Amino acid sequence: MKKKKNASGLSAQDLAGFRESFNAERANLIAANAAVKNGVLEAAADYKAVGRLPHTFSVNLKQGKITNQKASGRCWIFSALNTFRFEVMQKYNLENFELSQNYMFFYDKLEKANYFLESVLKTVNEPINGRLYQFLNASPLQDGGQWDMLANLVRKYGVVPKEAYDDAASATNSRWFDQYLTTKLREDAAILRGMAGVDITGEQMAEPATPEELQTMKKEMMEEIYRMLCICLGEPPQSFDLTLRDKDDKVIMESGITPLEFFDRYVGVKLDDLVSIIHAPTRDKPFGKMYTVKFLGNVAEGKPVAYLNLEMDTIKAAVIKQLKDGHPVWFGSDCSKFSLRKEGIFDRECCKIEQLMAVNFEMDKEDAILYGDSAMNHAMVIMGVNLVKEGRKDVPNRWRIENSWGKDVGDDGYYVASDAWFDDYVYQVVVDKKYLDKKSRDLISEDYIELEPWDPFGSLAD
Repeated sequence: MKKKKNASGLSAQDLAGFRESFNAERANLIAANAAVKNGVLEAAADYKAVGRLPHTFSVNLKQGKITNQKASGRCWIFSALNTFRFEVMQKYNLENFELSQNYMFFYDKLEKANYFLESVLKTVNEPINGRLYQFLNASPLQDGGQWDMLANLVRKYGVVPKEAYDDAASATNSRWFDQYLTTKLREDAAILRGMAGVDITGEQMAEPATPEELQTMKKEMMEEIYRMLCICLGEPPQSFDLTLRDKDDKVIMESGITPLEFFDRYVGVKLDDLVSIIHAPTRDKPFGKMYTVKFLGNVAEGKPVAYLNLEMDTIKAAVIKQLKDGHPVWFGSDCSKFSLRKEGIFDRECCKIEQLMAVNFEMDKEDAILYGDSAMNHAMVIMGVNLVKEGRKDVPNRWRIENSWGKDVGDDGYYVASDAWFDDYVYQVVVDKKYLDKKSRDLISEDYIELEPWDPFGSLAD
């Protein structure tokens, strides 16, 4: 058979034309020299635009020392605990305080393992090469998470000070730890499907084990997972002794306090009053509706991950009210877009990729979501905002961001985000419902619209 010619291939003549066009432009040569030597982001940085985003804010909450998640995907844990520690520090007049991220990490891994095995049992009639099972099997124990997943862990296990359960090496560098736990879980999934009597297509081929027998086997598997976690992260405390020393040298001491008691008495955040708000300006998700995502969670018996989709102006108004009232805000964004790490800047004008490469990026937020170019991938804390007069209104022009990448980036670990960047790349905030207008509060009790497991708003912050 005669081979068909590929009419769409690039010819040598095409490439010669590309080379000639590239080399004919002086700007291309200068841009290439800068980017090859220094990197794309460094070459694209605009010093004038950076100067227009100072690290000063009209509303600015004071936090303790910056935290560092290191080589792990625990940003959602770090950022949530940073909002909690702020409340402890304010309440007890502390110079610095930190909660144990390792403690939440341990129980998240344990609960995710159980959630995965429960999902395997619910999907035994799915073919293993089908989209649903492949999605569930792809990364059953990844580090990332969502706000409601953290809230479920806290409701069940409480929190502890970092000094009571410090980071393990496998928490600060989780790659290998995750790999071996994942291998064990996939092996367990194969065993459970075999006990259920199905083949790889999900067809019933043999008499299935009873639900009780499957749960007994799952419990044995979870005991193995618990053992692996204890070996890698250490066994978490059931109780601990507490000592707090405030700025005036006053000491608070308590013996034998449990993690749940500590959260209730010392942190005191009312989790049920906090609501997760998303900004999804896509045609498939009308504003003013509650959404949840199938097979997204960690604690099997916990509350579902749920979001209220609101317009950005409503979101910003609630965030500003909470900041003015003296409380930080957990949020999720696409931190990979137009970000200058050294300067601690999130802003399109400061990072002129388009100018450097002589291209235009014209995709709006809706298409960026729908076509998979942008989604929430990192959680941080909003600690401040700068408000300027616009007519009779105070409007934000930049936001102060507490990150969890250590003190060697940005302004001692803090970033500044332009308001335009906030519009384009912030996807989720968590606020107390009292800061929402009445119309928005009334929507929280509505039934949830279920989204598919692979929906962009099922992405995890890490």
